[in-house]
Amino acid sequence: MLPRQQYPAFSLAMKYAIIAAGEGSRLASEGIGMAKPLIGVGGETLIDRLTRIFMANDATEIDVVCNGLHQQVADRLEALRLSGVPLRYLVQTTASSMHSLYVLSPLLEGKPFVLTTVDTIFREDEFTRYVSEFQQMTVTGEADGLMGVTTYIDDERPLYLQADAEGVITAFTDADSHPHYISGGIYGLTPRSLDTLRRCVERGESRMRNFQRAMLSDGLRLKAFPFSKVLDIDHASDIKKAELFISER
Repeated sequence: MLPRQQYPAFSLAMKYAIIAAGEGSRLASEGIGMAKPLIGVGGETLIDRLTRIFMANDATEIDVVCNGLHQQVADRLEALRLSGVPLRYLVQTTASSMHSLYVLSPLLEGKPFVLTTVDTIFREDEFTRYVSEFQQMTVTGEADGLMGVTTYIDDERPLYLQADAEGVITAFTDADSHPHYISGGIYGLTPRSLDTLRRCVERGESRMRNFQRAMLSDGLRLKAFPFSKVLDIDHASDIKKAELFISER
């Protein structure tokens, strides 16, 4: 088990980012007609859920990229902005999640940020502890990134990782490792990571897992923060799984 740092409660203004530019083609093929960010889980849409959680965790800015295929998503983001959420959004159809992050990168320069995809489902209390640890980490300078990881595997192509006794990530791999932690798609990163991102795009890379590997190759120090469970919504059946997970106490 990776160690979990025992920091006191820590509060610092935070910047968040959401990738909401996927086409949701697998959901559409299974009869889910609405855009993924507008799917309801636990009584609220995915985009509303993340926005609410981020605001509860000291968000001073939330940057979002959505695609140009679903005007309703941009409309909802505009409504959130007009309601007082400190939200900036870009409408652009991208080739991959890594390209979505690249599109967002000009908005993320200069300050640490926490990034997720719009369909990432996690326990809110664990996320609050994660944010506190990330905030502390950025103040002490002990690492360049804090990656949310989990032992719960419900992914068709999980990205495994290896970490030392202090929770410092030493490798990302497509093959199972021990203990079998996988990337949970929750990324707390400092601005240094954006230099690596630009180099990945220049090389023609297109997957977030290659970006994560490239950060290690570039000498960035990444630490792992264990979540009990992290879910993604890729299939219609995942909506019910997410509902059950959120309802658990």
